[in-house]
Amino acid sequence: MKLSTFIGHHKRPRLGVVDLEQRAVLDLATAAETVHRRTDPNLVDMLSLIDAAAPGLARVEDLVREWPSEAAEDLDGVKLLAPVPIPRQLRDGMAFEEHVYNSRKQVEKRTGRPQKMPEVWYEHPVYYKCNRFNVVGHEADVIWPSYSEWMDYELEIACVIGKTGKDIFAETAPAHVFGFTIYDDFSARDAQFTEMRAGLGPAKGKDFDTGNVFGPWIVTPDELGDPHDLTMEVRVNGERWGGGSTKSMHYTFWDIIAWVSKDETLYAGEIIGSGTVGTGSAHELGKTLAPNDVIELEIEKIGVLRNRLIRPHA
Repeated sequence: MKLSTFIGHHKRPRLGVVDLEQRAVLDLATAAETVHRRTDPNLVDMLSLIDAAAPGLARVEDLVREWPSEAAEDLDGVKLLAPVPIPRQLRDGMAFEEHVYNSRKQVEKRTGRPQKMPEVWYEHPVYYKCNRFNVVGHEADVIWPSYSEWMDYELEIACVIGKTGKDIFAETAPAHVFGFTIYDDFSARDAQFTEMRAGLGPAKGKDFDTGNVFGPWIVTPDELGDPHDLTMEVRVNGERWGGGSTKSMHYTFWDIIAWVSKDETLYAGEIIGSGTVGTGSAHELGKTLAPNDVIELEIEKIGVLRNRLIRPHA
């Protein structure tokens, strides 16, 4: 299933299931009221559905089979929000070796200082925690922060945690996943590189309103299949700039979940980004973005995430 958070004729966020063949989205709360003649508290938003676990998804599947037409809206007539508008936690990894290598080579080219792959990167997955309140969705404008002159996109896939756990084994990690979505981790590169020289960060290089973009929906594992064998592509103003495959992840999501949950509880409703696929950022290519550029990220079996970069402070 493709699970979305959208605003339609109710004028407030609703939980829905997207049917691309019909170009329609089923309002699940309205569908439950129509079919069962009662409200369902597990269908008010994505976090409630995640907390409802397998029984909640089973009720959704029943409603999709019924598909009451009075609960459906035209997909092209609704506004898609981030599938999880405020995640319980947001972390981003760095699982693609090619991206790390390419980025360091660009730094070497810019500074003249030799850059090697960090040995620790090969020891275990690494990640940082993001601002979970800076999240927006498909077609939202991304605001260029006033303190930056150098903006970049990052093409990633993200996994949404569906089952709370601690000290999770990689072999059992798939059972803790609710689904997958596309993640555009926008970055103010000049701020990022400056602050990280101090030994901390990223902070303002990543933390600005609208900087974390997810969407257009969450695809459940049963529909997606193997998350580590999906093609990825980024286009800027309709032109292909880069891409690759999740097959090239040095660390799988199962490795990352196992590491993150070591001696720490990983909660349902958290989101973990993969990190950027090789050539999935403009920085790697020696390219730069400009105000009003339209960035499209596409991942096989998920869809297209599209946003415009605007600069109101210029």
